[in-house]
Amino acid sequence: MNKPILQNLWQVGGDGLTAPGDAAIYLIRCGDRAALIDAGCGGAHGRLVDHIDACLPKGTRLSHLLLTHCHFDHTGGAEAVRQTYGCRIVAHAQDAVYLEAGDSEVTAASWYGARLNPFTVDHKLSQEETALTVGRCTITALHWPGHSPGSLVYHTTMDDKLVLFGQDVHGPIHPALLSDAALYQKSLKRILDLDADLLLEGHFGVVDGKEAVRRFIRSYMDT
Repeated sequence: MNKPILQNLWQVGGDGLTAPGDAAIYLIRCGDRAALIDAGCGGAHGRLVDHIDACLPKGTRLSHLLLTHCHFDHTGGAEAVRQTYGCRIVAHAQDAVYLEAGDSEVTAASWYGARLNPFTVDHKLSQEETALTVGRCTITALHWPGHSPGSLVYHTTMDDKLVLFGQDVHGPIHPALLSDAALYQKSLKRILDLDADLLLEGHFGVVDGKEAVRRFIRSYMDT
């Protein structure tokens, strides 16, 4: 089972699709290549693979796993996805350090009664903005710290819509996660200015329409 969002864009994981506790997992097809945004906790990897394979026609390669941040509900399944598809794992350098160290506190794996097994990040981003080429698509990664030091959002244009993968726009802000409330507020303003048509959030699903996206983001802003 998967949830179609646009042509060549699906939700393939998350609570109710894969395992309880998984944040939403999105799949985008770009010609003969595809990218997965986040990987859940990893507890229902076989189900996730079934959903991905049902979306991608023969000859389409899942080439990228784009991690939005280091938290376990988004990254616990990353190594299993790479082992299955041979894809490159992308994350921001400031969060990659905790993934490669297997830090179960900063990644919040301990909140799930789990331990994060360390894994290597293939492509560590360090710029404020990085354009990634995935098949026919250009997917832009924006560093928006606050929820975690190396939080990223990704955006691309599909079907004349600006699609924003903002997995944990809602936060939370917590000292154990090395969150920074002031940076979070600045980051919210930055993504508000993108004026996205669709927001694909990690725990609230799809927010459809410019005004709905603006309302959702503003609801977490101080002013």
